[in-house]
Amino acid sequence: MTFNTHKEILQQPRVWRKTYDVVLSRKDEIKAFIDKYMNDGYQVVLTGAGSSAYIGDALECALAETRFRGARSIATTDILSCPGLYFNSASKVLLISFARSGNSPESIGAVKAVNQTAGSAAHIFITCNAEGELAGIKGDNVLCILLPPETNDLSLAMTSSCTSMLLACSLVSRIAEIEAQKEYIDILSDCVQKAIGRYESALEQIAAKNFKRAVFLGSGALKGISEESRLKLQELTDGNIMCAFDAFLGFRHGPKAVINKETLIVYLVSPDPDVRRYEMDLMRTIREQGRYIATVTICQQPTECPETELMVETMLPGGFPMIYGCVSYLFVAQLLGYYKSIALGLSPDSPSADGNISRVVEGVTLYI
Repeated sequence: MTFNTHKEILQQPRVWRKTYDVVLSRKDEIKAFIDKYMNDGYQVVLTGAGSSAYIGDALECALAETRFRGARSIATTDILSCPGLYFNSASKVLLISFARSGNSPESIGAVKAVNQTAGSAAHIFITCNAEGELAGIKGDNVLCILLPPETNDLSLAMTSSCTSMLLACSLVSRIAEIEAQKEYIDILSDCVQKAIGRYESALEQIAAKNFKRAVFLGSGALKGISEESRLKLQELTDGNIMCAFDAFLGFRHGPKAVINKETLIVYLVSPDPDVRRYEMDLMRTIREQGRYIATVTICQQPTECPETELMVETMLPGGFPMIYGCVSYLFVAQLLGYYKSIALGLSPDSPSADGNISRVVEGVTLYI
């Protein structure tokens, strides 16, 4: 049986190129909009819910070498419930909203909350649905970047929508040099397409193991990627696999208690050798203690590390910008979730058999 989830995972390298073309085609408009507000001292805030929030969590670190340095990630769910904690009449906010459908109540509510609470607000909507409510909001202070229609995933889990929105924002942050970014998108797309071909079967075998828990660990921007990876496996298995994420160093301080003999551990290894020293120390400790069922190690280049059941090498070149490189790690959790869902007798496109979670969140009342 063919599932949309599988198709949407595999199409990512192709739609990343199309996403680049979308941003490139609007270079002058995007640059003029950003200049208007950034030159006036507006604070960039990245927002979304669920996977869309985790895009912001990864980008908060990954944008450090761009014009959006200092951007803050605040989930729409936090903005909506407690806007006064984050904004006041002195706030000048450039809110970048990520939304697959643009129809989640929190997406619209967060925009309204910022408009009402901040002294001045402008908005960039990065969305995948031309018919969504968010895409329908107009104004001189609004810029909507609509991604290729294929990114509007039909399945419950966000895969190509998530990675494409992350890349779109990365490209927007370097809009003045957008032409020079094409090389990076082409390399990323080629490397991930080849890596999926090399490792998909091995990931299916890992998914067949009888693990009941999974932990994803990453440093810096890869902590945000591990957060999204955690969600992919957990939601695609309808919560049958309980998942956690953390930074490598943070994991030592109590959260490490989650590991037992039924745990899969996925290491998202940094390409930075200084960061990697700390990561390898923890990996060696965990290996020596042996409290897990298997480990998967993801890295950009061949790396000496403790023995692992599966080493995934994306083969991105040395020095590749993390703003794009962090995306290369996500297909691992996507495919693990997809194959584990099937192994558990679920439908990856709609794994929530009792409707506990849905493609677009329902039941939220906006008190605004």
